[in-house]
Amino acid sequence: MRLQTQPGVSAKVNSLDELAVIKDRALVRHQAYVDGAWVGAASKKVFEVVDPATLDVIGSVPDMDVGDVRQAVGAAMRAFETWRRATGKERAVVLRRWSDLILANRDDLARLMTLECGKPRGEALGEVAYGASYIEWFGEEAKRAYGDVVPSTAHGTRAVVMKQPVGVVGVITPYNFPNAMLARKVGAALAAGCTVVARPAHETPLSALALCELAERAGIPPGVVNVVTCSAEHTPAVGRELTTNPDIRKVSFTGSTAVGKLLMGQAAGTMKRVSMELGGNAPFIVFEDADVRKAAEQLILCKFRNSGQTCICANRVYVHDAVHDEFVEAFTGMVGERLRIGHGLSEGTTFGPMITERGLLKTEEQLEHAVQAGARVVLGGKRPEAYREHGYFFEPTVLVDVPDSAPMTCEETFGPLCPIYRFSSEEEVIRRANAGLAGLAGYFFSRDVDRVFRVAEALEVGMVGANTASIGSEVVPFGGIKESGMGREGSRYGMDDYLNIKLINFGVE
Repeated sequence: MRLQTQPGVSAKVNSLDELAVIKDRALVRHQAYVDGAWVGAASKKVFEVVDPATLDVIGSVPDMDVGDVRQAVGAAMRAFETWRRATGKERAVVLRRWSDLILANRDDLARLMTLECGKPRGEALGEVAYGASYIEWFGEEAKRAYGDVVPSTAHGTRAVVMKQPVGVVGVITPYNFPNAMLARKVGAALAAGCTVVARPAHETPLSALALCELAERAGIPPGVVNVVTCSAEHTPAVGRELTTNPDIRKVSFTGSTAVGKLLMGQAAGTMKRVSMELGGNAPFIVFEDADVRKAAEQLILCKFRNSGQTCICANRVYVHDAVHDEFVEAFTGMVGERLRIGHGLSEGTTFGPMITERGLLKTEEQLEHAVQAGARVVLGGKRPEAYREHGYFFEPTVLVDVPDSAPMTCEETFGPLCPIYRFSSEEEVIRRANAGLAGLAGYFFSRDVDRVFRVAEALEVGMVGANTASIGSEVVPFGGIKESGMGREGSRYGMDDYLNIKLINFGVE
């Protein structure tokens, strides 16, 4: 099976020319946003932002350090005293305006996102809408942070429970969803009455800064949203400041489990509340009674979206012996026909580059180890020839005969590798699916109604897709168990970690 490529397209795409196509040039910001102002680093240092499909430099932003972060925290503290007293409806109105502005500028935001993280334009447009939906949703929830009147057990008392914002929130977001990850954290924080200091990934700061421009237009007051940018060199120190500064009362982080553990340990010194959305290793199970074609179609979406760089993508595909060969043939055929490799802004591209070189190298390493352990590549397996000199591209790759001893079985595969494993019984596959420390998402396909409930309850994950690979929206809780983190984002549960619960017990005559 031959994978489709657009030969040389990345070499022909000039990233700066594509940047110039953005209609609203004010959305392309090269300064950080602190206390309602566009500012540089105190050191005057900057770092470059690179298009991963061409390796062209598309801009630079301030390389901020601990001192700059403390300035932002101070601004957030001052703003909190006013923002916390705004009514839920007042916050809702502003957040709705912000959401509307994001949707009105979705074309520009998507183009900017594609240039800094590589994802195809269609995916980027979807992410912009996805991010806006969280801001809209939490704006509506701002009016519904209900407390309780608790029936008293003693005469002469009345108990009231109210919810109040926790304070300044430190937000740390990853590079794979530079718009949506920030939107769903900041939307919840602002709706609850908190203020924010956010540090976007150094690979993708431009999308975060564009959101700040629209937040300002929406009328979000100075200091309520602050975004500090920093290079890889300063990332550890900035993360430590966000987790140890006593004026920050909560940290929300999305990223690897290893980094999440480090940040959580640092936050313990001041007993900060933490939300951790960490690594996954999602099983994807196809039972013998499944709709094989539907499962294959859903796996393409689940595995190869954003070139496999999602925390909830299928990492381990378990297919029953009875349908294994049929499934592999159907799946590889669909991948070869439907995925077209190229620059994300080129017409027809459905599969872009990886975002970082280190991710590309890890993908190659995991593939090599799997083949050495006995796995067989049936599709892909290399950097496409047309793009070897023009970015971080790697073919969508399907492997069979993968042993459980291969590193990709127990490690998160943050890239376009799809290992397929055989199984013969429900009990066996549940045991293998639950092996390991991750517990973010899991998927399975079966027409047996009894099995659907049995397996959904048995999988040790925070989110299950039963006969679908779609599990995320603003109205449902997103998050994991085990070493995949704690806390939930989205839904009515998503504001809980940003609110303190206070009891007021009244003595009455």
